[in-house]
This record gives sequence, C-alpha cells and structure tokens, in this order.
Amino acid sequence: MTDTTPRCRFCDALLRHVFIDLGLSPLANRNLRADEVATEKKYPLIVRVCETCLLVQADEYAAPDEIFSDYDYLSSTSSGWMAHARAYCSAMAKRFRLGADSIVVEIASNDGYLLHNFVEMGVPVLGVEPARNVADIAIAAGVPTEAVFFGVETAREIAERGRKADLMVANNVLAHAPNTRDFVGGFAELLAPEGVATFEFPHVMNLIDQVQFDTIYHEHFFYLSLYAVEKIMASQGLRVFDVDELPTHGGSLRLFVCHDAAAHPPTPALDRLRACERAKRLDTVDGYLGFETRAAKVKADFLAFLARAEGEGKVVAGYGAAAKGSTFLNYCGVGAPRLVEIYDRSATKQGKLAPGSHIPIYDPACARKTKPDYVVILPWNIADEVRESLAYISEWGGKFVTAVPEPRIYEAD
Repeated sequence: MTDTTPRCRFCDALLRHVFIDLGLSPLANRNLRADEVATEKKYPLIVRVCETCLLVQADEYAAPDEIFSDYDYLSSTSSGWMAHARAYCSAMAKRFRLGADSIVVEIASNDGYLLHNFVEMGVPVLGVEPARNVADIAIAAGVPTEAVFFGVETAREIAERGRKADLMVANNVLAHAPNTRDFVGGFAELLAPEGVATFEFPHVMNLIDQVQFDTIYHEHFFYLSLYAVEKIMASQGLRVFDVDELPTHGGSLRLFVCHDAAAHPPTPALDRLRACERAKRLDTVDGYLGFETRAAKVKADFLAFLARAEGEGKVVAGYGAAAKGSTFLNYCGVGAPRLVEIYDRSATKQGKLAPGSHIPIYDPACARKTKPDYVVILPWNIADEVRESLAYISEWGGKFVTAVPEPRIYEAD
C-alpha cells in the first residue's frame, strides 16, 4: 500500500506530526462578490512539523497561482506598516551605503509601498510582484515592477539584463513560496557577491507563545524559526549574519543574509536568538506539540464572549478584512449576523463579502450608522492603530475587543 503521509518540502522526510488542524477554510485573502458565494471553494488547513529539519508547514491544496494571481491585500492601507517600511529604507540606505550606483530588488513588492522610498532617494529599484492587479498599481505609482513569480529562472533572467542586486528585500514572502529551494536559490543567483538580502517573517516562536493560530492560512506554506531558515539558506550557499527582532505581525524576525563567502561577520544577536530558540525547544519536535489544544481554548473563549454579548442584546462588528480574520472566523464558525459587518480602509475590499463567513465589508465610516457596541479588531497586530482611527465609537459607548491570545475588552478613548 502506498504511504500517503505528506513529505517535507525542504528535506523530503515524512511529516508524521500535526501541529494544528484548522478544518476547512477558504483562501484567506479572496474576498467575494455576492455572485461568487455559491462557487466559493474551501480547502483543508492542516499544518505539520518535520521531525528532521523542524520546518513547520501547511499541506498544499491550492496552487500559488490560484492564491496570488488576483490579490486584495495592499500594504499601503496600513499607516503603521508604511512607517515601518520608511524606517527600514532609511536604515538600509545608511548601513549599506546605497545610492545612485546601487540597485535594490524587492520580491513580493506589492503596490510599491516600500520601494517608492528608495525611488525618492534616487536609488534604482525593481519590484517583483506575482499579482498582476497589484503590480499595475506599483507601476502607475512610478515603481518599476515585473508581474512574475520569483525563483532561480526569474533571477537569472533579471541578472542577465543588468548587474546583480546590492540589496534584496523579502518582507513576509519567504513563507509564501512552496518550492523553498528554488525561491531561496533565486536570491543566490541575483545577489551581488557582497550584497545583502533581508528576510522578514513572523517568528514561529511567537506564534506558539501567543497562540497566534490565526496567522495560519493557505498562502503561508511555512511558519518559520531561525533554526529552520538557517538550514534552508545554507542549502543554497547563503548564510545568516545578523538578526533584528521586530514587533510587527505579533513578533517577527528580520534576517540579514549574504553569500557564504561574503565578508559580513556574524553578530552577537544571532547567537542570542539561537540560544533563545533552544531554550524554547524549537530545535526538537517536542517544542511544537500541544498547540492545537491551546488554540481550541481561544476559540471557546471567543464564542463565550459572543454568547454573552448576544444575550445582552449587543451589536458586534469587526474591523479588518485581513487574512487573520478569515482564519479566525472560519475556525470559530462565526459569520453574519453574529458579526454584523466588517470595516476596512481598503477600497478593493469594500462592498465584498469576507471569505467563508460572508460578512459584508464596508468603509469604516459606516460604523457611525450601525453604532456597534463592540468592534472586534481581527488584525490584532494593528490594534493601537485601529483604536486611534475609530476612537469615535466612544460617542455611543462602543468598545473594542481582541480575541488572541484571549478575549480582551478595551474602552474606546
């Protein structure tokens, strides 16, 4: 009988350990028009951990071109993330002395939100963005962008047309590329001999500690530790030489990567993080077990909050038609009218329905008409930003709620 146990995408070992099974879920960033509801697809959302290389990974049911060919997420709709990008560009330009003779290449460059900072500095750039609709927005904004998936072949084609990159940027994309060897191999092809690539991604250590199961969705094929990523980089002749720990997305890492033979020396921060992961047992499979039980408690606590609110006749809405909210609401089995509507600043999402839950998505100004008693902030990583922008719900006694890692109610300021 053929063994149907999935295999690790990196080392090909059998994946015998389930990290969490979130049941059936739609594509998290695929908001729907009303006429698309009947044909919406749902896929199993199961995450496993490899006992050999400790790479945490989701089973693949939807192909990348189905997920990313038409995409509703625009980075520029978050003011906090825009500020993060500006600070990054300023720091990198200074640290690595980038100027008119340099070239910066960003992979998964979205709507050009980051690269436009380098354009304003006079630093040549190129964006690589697989979603055609999003790439067109970047091009219209003056950011040169190619609408292709990135890997070794794409990297070679770009390198043949010009010189190699002094800085490569990969923010929240390493987890999105199922063929991780080909994806990282592209950086080895396109990066200049002394060039630097930075990779930002949510740290699986924080996902575990804070029960951030809602950061799991089909487009995230991997949930990454320094331990696993160093193995992936080494397989392509690259090495990590520095790391920043960031507050973004509930706790992220920014890894600084270079060719193995490059002159960039390793920093003490790298040794500290390696030791921290060992202390959390992220170098053994035991460090990843028991997560599913903790996620089930978060679900039960949130449903209990909703039941209490309903019993009191309260109106509950949501904020943020983000992927986190999609996973969370579908795992909890919550749809309309339990959440009457979801508010989102992105015009590309407004007027659509949230995936799976089919809750209508409106401009945040609609809150003044509905006057919800509670607004559940689904993208909890930008809770402060949301509370500031919707502070006016205090006018009718409205309050904010976050649900991960446990329900918490905030007075509107």
